[in-house]
Amino acid sequence: MTIKNICCIGAGYVGGPTMAVIAQKCPHIKVTVVDVNEHRINAWNSANVEDLPIYEPGLAEVVQEARGRNLFFSTNVDQAIDEAEMIFISVNTPTKTYGAGKGMAADLKYIELCARQIAKVAKSDKIVVEKSTLPVRTASAIKEILTNTGNGVRYQILSNPEFLAEGTAVADLFHPDRVLIGGDTTSDGQKAVQALVEIYANWVPTEKILTTNLWSSELSKLTANAFLAQRVSSINALSELCEKTGADVNEVAQAIGLDSRIGPKFLKASVGFGGSCFQKDILNLVYIAKSYGLEEVASYWEQVIIMNDHQKRRFAKNIISTLYNTVASKKIAFLGWAFKKDTNDTRESAAIYVADDLLNEQAAIAVYDPKVKVQQMYADLDYLESRTAVDNQKLLTAYPNPYDACQGAHAIAVLTEWDEFKSYDWQKIYEGMLKPAFVFDGRNVLDQKALEQIGFVYKAIGK
Repeated sequence: MTIKNICCIGAGYVGGPTMAVIAQKCPHIKVTVVDVNEHRINAWNSANVEDLPIYEPGLAEVVQEARGRNLFFSTNVDQAIDEAEMIFISVNTPTKTYGAGKGMAADLKYIELCARQIAKVAKSDKIVVEKSTLPVRTASAIKEILTNTGNGVRYQILSNPEFLAEGTAVADLFHPDRVLIGGDTTSDGQKAVQALVEIYANWVPTEKILTTNLWSSELSKLTANAFLAQRVSSINALSELCEKTGADVNEVAQAIGLDSRIGPKFLKASVGFGGSCFQKDILNLVYIAKSYGLEEVASYWEQVIIMNDHQKRRFAKNIISTLYNTVASKKIAFLGWAFKKDTNDTRESAAIYVADDLLNEQAAIAVYDPKVKVQQMYADLDYLESRTAVDNQKLLTAYPNPYDACQGAHAIAVLTEWDEFKSYDWQKIYEGMLKPAFVFDGRNVLDQKALEQIGFVYKAIGK
């Protein structure tokens, strides 16, 4: 089966970049990304690349090349579904905030809405591809909805989880470690799998395209994120021990990372992991384990989240205790609000929770982030409901440059590892701060010796 027309429902962090790259690499395939959010679609269609809703290095160039040729962004969901032979579902699957599984299970209401809309609109056979991160065996629920409409349309469900790292998403799409495709083991199921394999084979070596059954593919995504998050929490747990014993967590990480059985990746101590995937997927894994009565398995993975939350709160407590146990009315400058560098994504960013703790102590927070807008910062804090929106706007101020943010500050907290932080005129920053001038490096990105020579009191995670 040769695919000539693709539809992707969802124009977010996964759907937008993934479809842009598929369109660029497969100019013979029409790719239409649809979303009910008109503002987001307008942003994708903007002639000004600075207006794209997602910042990823290299993404604007890919979009500019393919958009209007074979890449289209639209709010006409029904038309795109009707025309497509293959439909990707790439909508949000947040953690439930209500009902059974509250706080752990994935909320699948948007997935179900997509399935019902496809079932209502489709007049010809479709391949439906799960691109959103989903609990294992979700495909069976999607297929049940689709095949019980009575309109005679046949569907094949595939699982094709994304393994993108924000900040390097385009590079990851160009040169993936692997592409995972799960499908039914039936003859029709394998034909559908092969149709998707042929799309990726336009630029991905076939030896990197892995095919499995549906359930293995769905579970592999959750497992991959759980393992990566586990490494982050493990090194962060050791960072606290390093601070008590006089060891240097960076030296410890280097020593163990040289062991070929361990490797060096994801061993950088920090104020904690954030982003849309790690916490959500681990909580989902915990819920699945509990639903099968696997309490010990659930407890094991839950500890990864507990350690991560502890690291964020511990960082805030360290700032408070160092500043003589009070930060009331003191200006604390935040460098970075995004959860990692080279993205404007703030979901579950450590900065939100560190700010929340400091604002509860009536600190005045001054933020500089190269890509995150102040409206997003306020929205992140308002979501926690710790204070009124008016109080959040009164206590937190965003600045257009780091020098203004740090002027008159008692301390600086580095919350995102933006490369530009290393090139600042730190002498100038020091001269504008109150003394003693503290730097709390939550990402271990700055040069400790250079800052201490200037006069800063430098404190980093794990040192």
